[in-house]
Amino acid sequence: MCNATALTKTKKRIEEVLDKTFEIPLEYQPYYHLNGFSHGNLQIIRMDENEKIYPAMWGLIPAYGLNNIPEFQKKYNTLNARSESIFKSNTFKHSILEKRCLILADGFFEPHHINGKPTPYFCYQPSDEEGDDSRKLFLFAGLYSEIDNETHSCTIITTNANDFFAEVHNKKKRMPLVLDSELYTDWLSDSHNEKTLKDLLNDGFTRTKFDAYPVSNTIYHKNVDSNVARAIQPVEKTTLF
Repeated sequence: MCNATALTKTKKRIEEVLDKTFEIPLEYQPYYHLNGFSHGNLQIIRMDENEKIYPAMWGLIPAYGLNNIPEFQKKYNTLNARSESIFKSNTFKHSILEKRCLILADGFFEPHHINGKPTPYFCYQPSDEEGDDSRKLFLFAGLYSEIDNETHSCTIITTNANDFFAEVHNKKKRMPLVLDSELYTDWLSDSHNEKTLKDLLNDGFTRTKFDAYPVSNTIYHKNVDSNVARAIQPVEKTTLF
């Protein structure tokens, strides 16, 4: 599962790295910790407009949930879509075929259990740069829906953990599908069928190295502002291994 992400880079830097533009620039503000259950906006690149970046509420709303979105959100958790069941899901099967997207991040949080208690770990791709650019920008494989002409919702696809993330997310052993950069264009192509999409879901995880380290469990506390720089600061040790 993946229920919290970070995107700390400026709008200008994101546009430089991806060579894409924000369709609604004022809607974007960098963040250190976005709790998915707040249903805040992630930033997505859609299949049909792959030169633009749109805000999208985290938690996909399918067509049958549009009549009463708050009630749908109470009943269903659609922050993630499991790759293994995505083609059989009434919630996701339309989007996987026709409304795929890329979702921007430069980090995400996963629980690491020790003696039955979870400690949040911050997961990121290190770079040789300094400051916010010490973490690479990467893209999740995602799905989106259109709530109306200006509003979108989205979900992050998850899959079985590889060896590294099985150590990080050591209870449920899941990981978000971070796509390899060579597959970004392929993921957004409209030429796929179920078989070729399953190949991407099974083999598309990035080959770029991830690191992870523990952060303060105050991000789990209710009524605490977790969108602060200390949310991604390491505690106790610098890396998982």
